[in-house]
Amino acid sequence: MQLRNRSQSMRNRPTVNKQKGMSLIGLLSTLFVLASFVWLAIRIVPTIVEFWAVEKAVAAARVVAKTPADLRTTFDKIADASHIHAVDGKSLVIHGSGSDMQISFSYQKVIPLATIPLAGPASLMIDYHGSTEAEKSGKSE
Repeated sequence: MQLRNRSQSMRNRPTVNKQKGMSLIGLLSTLFVLASFVWLAIRIVPTIVEFWAVEKAVAAARVVAKTPADLRTTFDKIADASHIHAVDGKSLVIHGSGSDMQISFSYQKVIPLATIPLAGPASLMIDYHGSTEAEKSGKSE
């Protein structure tokens, strides 16, 4: 009887199989994945902020300018003050004139990620597109 109770108490003891938690390799793997996402976000966020600055500069130039040439000049001045280097006034596509001008732009941003010894350089290319036509279609009449 005593032998039986002893074997049952041995079965009820916590073993390695019943322990819960994360192993060191699991922790390091998780930290590596999280660090990779953070590093990628750090590389991408400045390009998104620059895109928003381009959109604001286009909207501001559209309010001030009356002709396409004036709009390009105004945009270049705003872009120079805002440190925008992705787009210049020549690359803006302008339709119409006066207060009915519709402006669109498009550019690509290449973000170098790493140089892999056997495969070569790895990079991320993001296509940015913007237009003032979305402003008009988004408003209700």
